Amino acid sequence: MRMDTFERKKTIRIGGRLIDLSEKKVMAILNLTPDSFYDGGKYKSLKGMLAQVEQFLLEGADFIDVGGFSSRPGAGNVTVEEELKRVIESIKLIKSHFPDSILSIDTFRAEVAEKAIGAGAVMINDISCGEMDPRMFQLVKSSQVPYIMMHMQGTPANMQQSPVYKNVVTEVMQFFAQKLETAHRLGIADVIIDPGFGFGKTIEHNYQLLRHLDMLASLGQPMMAGVSHKSMINKVLNIHAADSLNGTTVLNTIALLKGADILRVHEVKEAKEAIMLVKQLESVT
Repeated sequence: MRMDTFERKKTIRIGGRLIDLSEKKVMAILNLTPDSFYDGGKYKSLKGMLAQVEQFLLEGADFIDVGGFSSRPGAGNVTVEEELKRVIESIKLIKSHFPDSILSIDTFRAEVAEKAIGAGAVMINDISCGEMDPRMFQLVKSSQVPYIMMHMQGTPANMQQSPVYKNVVTEVMQFFAQKLETAHRLGIADVIIDPGFGFGKTIEHNYQLLRHLDMLASLGQPMMAGVSHKSMINKVLNIHAADSLNGTTVLNTIALLKGADILRVHEVKEAKEAIMLVKQLESVT
């Protein structure tokens, strides 16, 4: 069994609420894009989107991550105006129907994040960790919302064009150590790290990171893992993304055992069940 031998931050503050991450959480993915790798174009109307949010919440989602820019490999560019059009009205509508929901904005653009926070989002999920918009850290500082910083080599347009590392685990750790130093110097208190499975990594890189995920936990911050329906499952099993729920659950379980605090997923029910079973396992001696 995994044993933590160091102090890790296990809470984040959202407004006046202190969220305890010692109880593992689920972040549901709400892609409002026509071209995401798995569920692009799924929601044809605001009514359909709200029905999906309701299902997420009924199944126990703790956070809902709203995104309007596809980050799949080779994805085309989307203007700021188009990204805002996709997410702002939806965030307002979700908050009006489900006022207690905790919404995250999935964007690397500070302008989009700022307007999403104004609409009701209370977390920022940045795939570039400030690399694609240097204004992001200052926005996080001024808004004082939890910040999910992810590692990505390159950009969505080129990240899977022969990514190379000498040692992916140590390089990702060094990246986060530098970014965390910047965040702490700015007084940013609530940071969650995400190793960025599939973002500028080969299949081998992804599994090296997963196998040594507990090493990233030594950075002392809460961790999020996002493996849902990704090619690290599909290519190994030689299946389509739509058929990879079982593989997703297997890797989610491994991530939990390796120290992940939040699972970012397309299917909430199965992720919650994985959390319950791992909790039972870790409760016995």
